[in-house]
Amino acid sequence: MNPTQLPALAAFAAVARHGSFTRAAGETGVSPSALSQSVRALEAQLKIRLLNRTTRRVALTEAGAQFLERVRPALAELADAVEALDETRDRPAGTLRVTLPRIANELLVLPHLGEFAQRYPQIRLELALDDGFTDLVAQGFDAGIRLGHSIAQDMVAVPLGGDVRIAVAGAPSYFKRHPKPRTPDDLAAHDCLHYRFATSGGIYRWEFAQPDDPRRVFNVQTRGHFVTNDLRTMVHAAQAGVGLVHVIEDYVREELADGRLVRVLDDWCPSFQGFFLYTPGRAQMPAKLRALIDFLQEKRASALPGKPRRPRRP
Repeated sequence: MNPTQLPALAAFAAVARHGSFTRAAGETGVSPSALSQSVRALEAQLKIRLLNRTTRRVALTEAGAQFLERVRPALAELADAVEALDETRDRPAGTLRVTLPRIANELLVLPHLGEFAQRYPQIRLELALDDGFTDLVAQGFDAGIRLGHSIAQDMVAVPLGGDVRIAVAGAPSYFKRHPKPRTPDDLAAHDCLHYRFATSGGIYRWEFAQPDDPRRVFNVQTRGHFVTNDLRTMVHAAQAGVGLVHVIEDYVREELADGRLVRVLDDWCPSFQGFFLYTPGRAQMPAKLRALIDFLQEKRASALPGKPRRPRRP
């Protein structure tokens, strides 16, 4: 292949990843028209259509998908080689793209962004907040952060802390109107705040564990008059007395400590694997990614003392 085709290949991969010339232009810093011309020139040289274009969307042709699958690893290797030049000078550098849910961003990343930027000024950190599941390779991400049980087995997963625990809580004003539940069965008489998954559209079913056997985890069908796909909004609704919230306890630790929320069903709330940073397996981990992992583990260890656990694989 002619080396002069490399910019066109990178343009094609960016457009395919975003499904849009406009969004790809925002990433590459090249105008949409220039990207379009570059991809058209590549198609002309290869004598095959790689992308189907309409006024509303851009999609890979079958040949384009097969071609992208072959060239993507080579483009990634080239990017790693360029960034390795900085790494040889012991300076983690380059763009680091991470996908993570909002709760992980608020608990693990957002409080420390300023310090990370000062410590690693050569790293351009890009965070994509998404509560669904993302194909790291297809979407061009270096890493993702998710709860341990939701990570695919073929990923390399690194713990960012220990296990996490669920808390069920409500505002004092709510409990002035309703008796506190003593068992999960009592929730049938309560207003429970529901979380809707943005990707699947399903409602999260509350999980509990038997007090005498924490391994026996079960779901409870709850009812309620409020649904949202944003955890922070759900917590605010709980503080306002709208209903009970079921959430990771770290997310409401301050509200529980100062009395804005009151915890119930504590004996029934299970612990489970906490957050992990995961990435496709590579022969050598880029310094920029190693820097982020070490930094987040350092911060998480200071917040939650204790030896982190590795994911349990079936």
